[in-house]
Amino acid sequence: MAKIKLAADPTFTAMVSIPIPGAKPTPVEFTFKHRTKKDVAEWGNALADKPDVDLIKDMASGWELDDEFNDANIAMLCQNYAGAAFAIFETYLEELRGARAKN
Repeated sequence: MAKIKLAADPTFTAMVSIPIPGAKPTPVEFTFKHRTKKDVAEWGNALADKPDVDLIKDMASGWELDDEFNDANIAMLCQNYAGAAFAIFETYLEELRGARAKN
């Protein structure tokens, strides 16, 4: 019988497909912060007009890139890859909902 822990781990990892102009999306592993259903609802209400850097830092605590996970590098990612913030946000919510895509 499969078992789960009722107390979820505080973080989890997931692959985010970062859109690359003129190429196939590139997978990057992110370490995300877990939120309860109630926390997601409250957090969602506070998202209006939040800059991409702050939004990503609210969701994630790290990535599997050679570059440090900091404000300047998050901003560079979002500037150079316009679809990155949305891809990160979408993956985060899908993972929290348990809607992982099937291969």
